[in-house]
Amino acid sequence: QVQLVESGGGLVQAGGSLRLSCTASGRTFSTYTMAWFRQAPGKEREFVARISWRSTGTIYADSVKGRFTISRDDAKNTAYLQMNSLKPDDTAVYYCAASMDLAVIRSKYEYPYWGQGTQVTVSS
Repeated sequence: QVQLVESGGGLVQAGGSLRLSCTASGRTFSTYTMAWFRQAPGKEREFVARISWRSTGTIYADSVKGRFTISRDDAKNTAYLQMNSLKPDDTAVYYCAASMDLAVIRSKYEYPYWGQGTQVTVSS
């Protein structure tokens, strides 16, 4: 079992940057696949980025590739999402997710553990 807490959301102008953090409880954080998802009002929750255990691989949604970077610090039990060149379309609640399945990538149904979400608002 793992509990996730996100932080770092806020209001930013288009073109700006934010860094989201996801801190996990438990001593086996390094063995989890970590991911970020987002959900805009009236839309489905969508995949943003994923990082495998020991940071051996990262995958991004096409909409954020080249602008967002996912990383993790296993010593701090924390995953990060660095978001640059933000656009109004990036406005959403951002959720951190975790899975012990090493093969999981972008399906939200394969992540059993979720944080409460943090709001990101990008103004034009």
